[in-house]
Amino acid sequence: MIEIIPNWHPLFIHFPIAFATAAVFLVALGSLFRTKPWANQCAIFGRWMLWAAAVFACIAAVFGWFAYNSVVHDDLGHLAMTNHRNWALAAVAALVLLAVWAMRSRKTINPPSYVFLILLLAAWSLVISAAWRGGEVVYRHGLGVMSLPEPEEHHHIHGEEHGKLPLPDDVPLHEDAHSHHVHGSEAVANGKHPNNAGTPNSDKHPVSLDGAKNN
Repeated sequence: MIEIIPNWHPLFIHFPIAFATAAVFLVALGSLFRTKPWANQCAIFGRWMLWAAAVFACIAAVFGWFAYNSVVHDDLGHLAMTNHRNWALAAVAALVLLAVWAMRSRKTINPPSYVFLILLLAAWSLVISAAWRGGEVVYRHGLGVMSLPEPEEHHHIHGEEHGKLPLPDDVPLHEDAHSHHVHGSEAVANGKHPNNAGTPNSDKHPVSLDGAKNN
């Protein structure tokens, strides 16, 4: 067995889902638009998709049975696997029966009947239900997984994450402007004009009002 996966069931399970969906779509076109010239071709391709869905469903069921009897699980996981198995077996049986029906009627030129289309929709519903429960087995109960990541605390450090590069050492950081800003009320309280509060040597060379008048 390939080491990247514990079993081969996930490798084949997607094929019957895709083929069954395509079969429903093509058979529905051939049955609902039977008067169109392309309806017969849609019905033929729909039968081929149905046969492929039945074949791959049987293959997936075989590997699913191996997984059912080999993966490590607890009691809740066992119930989930059993539920998935029952829905999957019903889906496989429905696809095989419809594939045999389509095989026996392949030589007829008539499009698929509405009864066949309804039964195919029912079989497709079984396939989707089984697939949903298979996802529950893996993603809710963690079965068939080789390893699970351990939860770790994650802290965001701005400047080192989110694609932000740190600044070089020779580039000075901009300090907060409010740390060197003298507000007007503080300047008036100190006897300084707000506009001259941050001016160098403003306290050493006061301007004489009398001298300005004399000039």
